[in-house]
Formats: sequence, structure tokens, C-alpha cells
Amino acid sequence: MSPKPKLYYADEGSILKGLVTDIYFLRTEEIVKRSGLGESRVCADVHSYGLPRGYSWAVFAGLEEAIRLLEGREVNVFAMEEGEIFRPYEPVMEIEGPYSEFGVYESAILGALRHESSVATKAARVRLATWDKQLVFFGIRCVHPAVAPAVDRAAFIGGCDAVSGVLGAEMIGERPIGTMPHALIIVFGDQERAWRAFDELMPPEVPRIALCDTFDDERVEALRAAEVLGRRLHAVRLDTPSSRRGNMRAIVEEVKWTLRVHGYDWVKVFVSGGIDEDDARELADVVDGFGVGTSIAFPPSVDLALDIVEVGGKPLSKRGKLPGRKQVYRCDRFHDSVVPVSRVLESCPTCGGSVRPLLRPLLVDGRLVEPLKPPREIRKEVLRRLQTIRELNDSLLPPKILA
Repeated sequence: MSPKPKLYYADEGSILKGLVTDIYFLRTEEIVKRSGLGESRVCADVHSYGLPRGYSWAVFAGLEEAIRLLEGREVNVFAMEEGEIFRPYEPVMEIEGPYSEFGVYESAILGALRHESSVATKAARVRLATWDKQLVFFGIRCVHPAVAPAVDRAAFIGGCDAVSGVLGAEMIGERPIGTMPHALIIVFGDQERAWRAFDELMPPEVPRIALCDTFDDERVEALRAAEVLGRRLHAVRLDTPSSRRGNMRAIVEEVKWTLRVHGYDWVKVFVSGGIDEDDARELADVVDGFGVGTSIAFPPSVDLALDIVEVGGKPLSKRGKLPGRKQVYRCDRFHDSVVPVSRVLESCPTCGGSVRPLLRPLLVDGRLVEPLKPPREIRKEVLRRLQTIRELNDSLLPPKILA
């Protein structure tokens, strides 16, 4: 008998029980407890010793879910704010407590932080490329449905203006944004009938954005949509597949020219379909908005690791890692310094400016001591930091490592 189809996902209960883990962590937990070391206090860093090629910074995301795993356990957690910019060698989180209290969660903690930081970082890079143009995340079809809301959240806090996923938008307190699919037009068998039906049946607060690349040339369909919907038409969306694309910039310019010479100068042009940050940068001055999916949903991985750096109050780590607890200091020009936690930095060693510590207490004995920020507030802070990166021409210096 063939097995009954099912969805392969881990529910919240299984994750909190520590079942989403690598088997050697369960074995380690058993050995440590049976050897009488279960209550030995250790400190572990979460950090990246290398970012994807061409990256000098990343966006820290997934913190809320990591805290959900650790809340109520006998641990202290120090962390950067979610949405903070970080660089290699900088701990984004430190966990201190008995190893048996958190060791089994290493896989789940890193899974949340690594995946969501990777998505948020790519979203931030696309945001820099598009900057003042609308950016909507269309990428949940690229990931397993069980993690779609987490990916929506990471894309949003990384800088996207909105997400198209219904459940993801609901969970972050936002309204989902979308246009119309090719399926609508193909089912009607005619662009004009589909556009009219959308206009007649959708509530007025839904923008009339006509998809204009299904059967005919983009320029032809865009003009027809404007003639059909008139002033009600907010924008046209070009989702031209790569096999038919040619020079996308030239297509956009031709569409905009045609609309304007026929008097439809209010109609905006949105572009989607395989857009990456390089494409966005090339089109940003001629396009009014972007729908980006795969490049954000499946980004280069920000390789975060969790390593013990202190045992029983004494600095201790494996080779290639910096032993001991640490603090990260930053000045207003994004000059960072990594120092032992016992060292208080008064000023920036690079420019002499005032500095502030980035690792702050978040859990004390498992209790949340600082409220978590909602996604919209995190996104606001990310955009503020990205503005600084823009002013620095995206050239952030590596942190100074000061013993």
C-alpha cells in the first residue's frame, strides 16, 4: 500500500521539544548529563566568519524566533537588535548558561537566524538598488509553504515595502499586495475581458495594475489596457519571461513612451520576473516598481555558526575561533570594533568618534527583559541603516579586532 500523502513540516511543539536537531546534539546532551557536566555553564557565540562573495555586511534577522526557543530556559542572552547590520567576526548573539539548557536547540536557532538573515540581507541589497521605488516580495512560491510566513517577514524587515503572501502579511500585521496572474487572463482567453472583470469585481482600494505581456507585445497590451481602463488604470506590470525578454530596459522605455504619447502619462510601469539586484539597478531610473521573488527567497547564504567560547568562566574555543565573551562597539560612521566583554571602549579607534555597544541583554534567566520590536519598526530601522550605507557608498570597513 502506498503511503498517504502528507505535508512534511515541523510544528511548533516539535521544534520546542528539541526534535528539529541533529542527532549528535541529542547524544551530546545525554553524555554531558550522565557525566555530571549538565550544569556546567558555558557561553556560545553566534557569528559569521565569512559572508557571501561581494558582501561586506549582512542584516541580522530571525531573532524573535530564536528567543521563542530560549525563553523560559535557564539562559542569559545578549544580542544585537533584529535588523542590525553586522560584519564578519562580530557576534550577533551570545548565549550563556548550562549547556544542557540550549545545546539541543543549536540546529533550530541557526536555521532561523541563518535563513532569515540571508533573506533579509538580499532584500536589503535589492532595496539599495531600487531605493525610492516600490518593492514588493513575490517569493513564497519559491519556498516550502511551512516557512513562507518567516520568509515574508524577513523580506519585509529587510526593506521590501510589502509582501504578496496572505498568511505572512497577516502574521506581521501588514496588508498583502499583488496584481493579477497570467492564469486570470488565460482563463478568460482575452486580455480585455480579464482586465474589465478585475476592475468591475475588485474593491476600489485594490490598485488596478494590468498584466501586459500574456499574448501580445508589451507595448500593444499596455496601450490596450490604458484604453480599456482609462483613469482607473494605476499601472501596467511587465512579467516578460527571459526567453522573450531581449533588452528589458528598451522594452520599458518603449512602453512608457507609447503610453505618454497617447496621453496616458499617469500610468506607472512595474516589472517582475527573475529580477535580481543588478537588474533592479539597471532599471531603477525608468521603472516605478518591482516585484522580486526568487533572488530574495533563495539568496546566497549568510553562514552563521554557533561556537562555545567560554567554559566555567574561562575563555575556551576550538581552533579558528576567538575564545571568550565579546562586545561589539560602533560609531556613527559604522566603524566597528570587537573587544573582550571586560574591556570598555570609550571612543572609536578608527575615527575617534563616540561609540555604543551593540550586544544588549535580552533574556536574563530565561525572562525577556526588553520588548521585541514589531516588524514595521524593525524595517524602519533597517532603512535608516541602509541610508547610512548609501552615504558611505556601500563600503563598510571590516571590524577592528582588539584584544
